[in-house]
This record gives sequence, C-alpha cells and structure tokens, in this order.
Amino acid sequence: MTQSIAPLSAPRPAVPLSRPRRILRAVAVVSCLPYLGLKAAWIAGSHVGIPEGSALLDDRVGMAVINGLSVLLDSAVIVLALVLTRPWGLKVPAWLLSLPVWVATGLLAPIMTGFPAQLAVRAFGGGAAPDQGHDSFLRPWVFTVVYTGFILQGIALGALFVLYARDRWGHLWRGRVWELPVGVVGPAHRALAVAAAVLALPPLTVHLLWACGVTAGLSEGRAADRTADFYVLEAVYVLFLVAAVAGGFLLAFRRGRALPVAVPLGLAWVGSGAVACWGGWLSLASLGGVEDIADRPTPLMSLAYAGQMLVGFLVAAIGAYYFAERSARAARRAA
Repeated sequence: MTQSIAPLSAPRPAVPLSRPRRILRAVAVVSCLPYLGLKAAWIAGSHVGIPEGSALLDDRVGMAVINGLSVLLDSAVIVLALVLTRPWGLKVPAWLLSLPVWVATGLLAPIMTGFPAQLAVRAFGGGAAPDQGHDSFLRPWVFTVVYTGFILQGIALGALFVLYARDRWGHLWRGRVWELPVGVVGPAHRALAVAAAVLALPPLTVHLLWACGVTAGLSEGRAADRTADFYVLEAVYVLFLVAAVAGGFLLAFRRGRALPVAVPLGLAWVGSGAVACWGGWLSLASLGGVEDIADRPTPLMSLAYAGQMLVGFLVAAIGAYYFAERSARAARRAA
C-alpha cells in the first residue's frame, strides 16, 4: 500500500479580485443588513415584528444581551467577507480565520438546510398546529426576512471561503482517502473518532425520537408547541450529527477509500460546526432565566445539547490535527 500522496506544492499566489468574488462579497454584506437593522431596533426598544404578549418582551435585559451578541456574530460575516477578498486576507493566521468561518458555517448550515425543508413541508400540507405557531413569538414575515438573509449569507460566504481556501490551502486536500500517509491518520485520529461516535449516540437517539413524535424528555412548553417545523428541525440535528461522525470516521479509519479527501473533510467541517455551534447556542440559551417552569429545558434536553457540542469539538479536532500534520509535511518537503 502506498504511503504517499500527490506531491504537495506551495500555495498558489493570490489571484486578482474577480467579478464573481466582488458580487459574492456584496451579497454577503447586503444580506446582513435586514437582520442587523431588526436587532438594532429591538435593542433600542422597538417592538417591530414582535406581537403583544410575546415571550421576548418578558425579559428586556436578557433580550438586549442576546440581541447584542447576535449583532456581533452577524457583523462578523461582513468582516469575513472582507478578509476573504482582500490581499491582506492571505496574511491572516490560519487559525484566526478558520475558527470564525467554522462557527459561521455551523450556525448557518442548519438554517440553510432546515428553513427550505420547513417551507417544503408546509407546501405539501404540513404546518403549525391550529392553536400554535410563530405568530405568538414573532411575526411570520420576520422569519422569512431573517432566514432568507441567512441563506444568502451562507451561500456567499461559503463560496468565498471555498475560493480562498483553494488558493491558500488547496494543496493540503489533494488525492483520495486511501492515499493518505499513515502518519496523517494515526491512533489519535481513531481515538477521537471513536469517542465522537460514542458520545453522539445519546443526542442522536433523543433527537431522532423527538423527530418521530416522542415527547419523553421534552419540557411541557416545548412538547405543547410542537409543529411541523419542530420535527424538521430535529431531523436536521440528526442529519448533521450523522455527517459529523461519518466525516470523522471516514477520515480516521480511511474508509471510503476511493473518495476524494475533500469529501470526509467537508462532512467533518460542516457537521462538526453545526452540532458544536448549535449545541453551544442552545446550551447558552438554556442558562437564561425562563420565568415559566414549563418552558425550562429538561435535564435530558440540556444533556443532548451538551453532548452534541462535545461531538462537534471532537470531530473538529480530527480536522485540525489532519491539517496540522499535512502542513508540517508540506513545510518539510519544501525545506
């Protein structure tokens, strides 16, 4: 069995800012504006898009803090769009760029998958329960405007990062899985992959049960508010948990040997980001004060969120270890 991979060469020099990249950058920036405008209005005290009696109005201080944090997160998309399209962006340390892009990928990917799926379910007759729905929380148009903006951000930022990564790091994922040197996929990878698979079982099981209609482990309020959107969202969590574990397993054990290396890396990148970031976000939200005890997350819900967050970090560690190994090999060959 060969222990070498396609020759590693130095990254190609920066390419001129093409028209497609300019368009993608503009789309990324403009698609942030509706969301940032709404959040700024809410922080300032406006109730635009929020109906009377909404739970969002119960804790104004908490709402201001959460909205301020989400403004910072979405503003980062604009910064990233500039980094990915300016010459000085190629000089940014790899970890300093990769981490926020990984977080952005993790937060946006489930929305890009789940929101169109929810619309499709509604189009085929699925929808909110007769006495429930988003209207008691936010006006329906808010979800449409915000999620459409998120999808555009995800498409534009994702395309820009792929182009940037191809120019800067494309030499690190050449070849197929079976060609990977043993030193690049050693015991550390396999141990992390096994740990991720084991830890994924509890959250994967509960999300799958909730997607199938089981209410065990859900808070009373969450169980009562279930709609078709809830079931789609739970199915999306299952999908990304499977993607994360599969990506880590394929890479660590060199399965799917004929696959391009980019396939397990892509699964690991997107899957780990989605489960880690949403697990972290939901865990953070569960720490906030909820006056109605029926709406407080149950211990099982908190464990599911924490479990999927840990799975995401473990799979991300596999990817980080992979790139560190291959970068070191490339540097030694170039020396």
